[in-house]
Amino acid sequence: MQTTLCFDFGNTRLKYAVFNDATLKDVEIMNDASIETLQSIIKKYQPQKTILSSVIIHDKTIETFLQQHTQFHLLNNTSKLPFTIPVGKPESVGADRLAICAAAVHLYPKSHNLAIGLGTCITYNFINKFHEFLGGSISPGMYMRFKAMNEQTALLPIIQPDHNFPLIGYDTKTNLLSGVLLGMAKEIDGIIDAYKEKYNNFNVLITGGDMAFFVSHLKNKIFADPYLIFKGLYAISEQNNL
Repeated sequence: MQTTLCFDFGNTRLKYAVFNDATLKDVEIMNDASIETLQSIIKKYQPQKTILSSVIIHDKTIETFLQQHTQFHLLNNTSKLPFTIPVGKPESVGADRLAICAAAVHLYPKSHNLAIGLGTCITYNFINKFHEFLGGSISPGMYMRFKAMNEQTALLPIIQPDHNFPLIGYDTKTNLLSGVLLGMAKEIDGIIDAYKEKYNNFNVLITGGDMAFFVSHLKNKIFADPYLIFKGLYAISEQNNL
């Protein structure tokens, strides 16, 4: 049995997933990205392969350490991918978006796919049936919206998300919850509807740490998977770590 570790360094969280062959066995949050932390992870799982997706400025010694102890791949625009990027600047596409697109193509090949990542930002990523990543859009994520309203006003507090909120808020907290959570759900549905006007048939995939707060409020049919980025990373690792 082959063990692969897929590391995802996002703006909000550092995480890794453990695959035994192609089976996802575990997902863990990292407290930090120190060499000591990585040493303990590598010692625990003894992986043959590792892959890193990073959208932050991380310590480059991490890459050196993983190269020394595993068959390692750093996800970037020069990686072998199951899709092409015929527009824009491929080098500017975030590694997290590349991973989500790879998962979409892996799950729904030869189909139009709109893959939506709900993290620090919301990313909308469209891959057509010819496996071409055409781009999409980026907007502020949930915590960014809560934080912005707190920091850009004198009296609005910072609050934590809650699944239970009314359409019509009855106090400051519920007004903020309705505005952010329901507002984001309506935004996502609106973007999906806009794509429907251009493409008759496509799959909608949603992933990310904040996914659970929105899926029940969406009217469009979606495929929700909190670990989509890791499944994409594993597929890319298999294509590049030969």
